[in-house]
Amino acid sequence: MRGGMKTILVVYATREGQTRRIAEHIVETLRGRSLDVQLLDAAQPPEALDLGAYQAVVLAASVHMGKHEREMVRFVKQNKQALEAVPTVFLSTSLTEAGVEDKTRSKANRAKARAAIEQVIEDFFTQTGFRPTTHKAVAGALLYTQYNWLVRLVMKRISRAEGGSTDTSRDHEYTDWVDLDHFVDALVNDGFKVAG
Repeated sequence: MRGGMKTILVVYATREGQTRRIAEHIVETLRGRSLDVQLLDAAQPPEALDLGAYQAVVLAASVHMGKHEREMVRFVKQNKQALEAVPTVFLSTSLTEAGVEDKTRSKANRAKARAAIEQVIEDFFTQTGFRPTTHKAVAGALLYTQYNWLVRLVMKRISRAEGGSTDTSRDHEYTDWVDLDHFVDALVNDGFKVAG
């Protein structure tokens, strides 16, 4: 550990796995900065979890049908008081954020997508009664090859309406890893004492 810093906990909730990949990337990035990091699946938390033992907590959850994963909602509700006592980061992974970041879309469409994802994030804060120290929306992935036929059909329709890819023969990753690294670097440089 550097400068007496305690371990950083990265908790994720995912459906198809892109948010887990994002969480794992953050863990490796932090370890590359000589920090102690622990990864936890929100769906399988240990019975005795002392969040006070951590220097900071990063929460990463994917969005499906306009809502964050129920495992993350449950984890935050159960640990709300402890989370409020440490610096926290909330990462919201969605395809809507991909629309925000798509420079080929009109400014109006991008602004509409930004407002939509901000509302989804605000709904999470209202639902859990918890507001993190800071938060960030992260573009996810369209994992057609992992969906069953019904989900693939639904996701193709949503993607078409949002101006995304309808090529179901392959997966489409929209996560901006470089931007995510810059965000993590800023957190580390500020000692995770960031304001949202």
